[in-house]
Amino acid sequence: MTGGNSGIGRATAVALAEAGFDVGITWHRDEDRAESVRTEVEGHGRRLEAVHLDLHDLAGASQAVEQLADALGGLDVLVNNAGYGSETPLLEMELAEWQGVIDVNLTGAFVCAQTAAKRLVAHGRGGRIVNVTSVHEHIPLEGSGPYTASKHGLGGLTKVLALELAEHAITVNSVAPGQIATRMTGQEDQEPEPSEGIPLGRAGEAREIAALVAWLAGPESSYVTGASYVVDGGLTLIAAQHQ
Repeated sequence: MTGGNSGIGRATAVALAEAGFDVGITWHRDEDRAESVRTEVEGHGRRLEAVHLDLHDLAGASQAVEQLADALGGLDVLVNNAGYGSETPLLEMELAEWQGVIDVNLTGAFVCAQTAAKRLVAHGRGGRIVNVTSVHEHIPLEGSGPYTASKHGLGGLTKVLALELAEHAITVNSVAPGQIATRMTGQEDQEPEPSEGIPLGRAGEAREIAALVAWLAGPESSYVTGASYVVDGGLTLIAAQHQ
């Protein structure tokens, strides 16, 4: 799993360990937090391997997947979780800023998925790929052009991969979180804040996303592929009312 040392990634690593998986994660910043994930995963009797990865280095993405798979003795599930955004208006944005977000959120996810899929096909046992997108896979966000474009693109990539890998019993799905109490929303390690703009009245918790990812990684989801699961407290249901 990419981006496994905080927020949704950290919660997912723990949920996968609880479900019986050994876990490999990448981290970009804060190695200490990656090590604290190791403690939690090992507390559930599972192994954790962690490697540093800056997804702006696309060649390094493939190497990280291979390294983690080799260290764990194989690969059954890939979770593409790493991502970030930008708040620069499109008319003011430099190409490098645009490209950086696209590289991490979309091209990096493709490289990891392709690398993992080749291993899964070669092993012939099927497998799972889960892409963590955003509600902005489905609805735009003004002021976040490259983020919205990358998440829309990752949603489309999910569907094409699902079609191309179905014959190999590899399912590919996306999970599209809304506002979640994580570092990205400035609520890391906090109780979700109340929110009048969300029908359920609050931000979500990382564990609520992690539980769905863990289900998609497991055997019970074997007939689900090419789907996008929106987990947003009802935000997309009222998005049109705020246009």
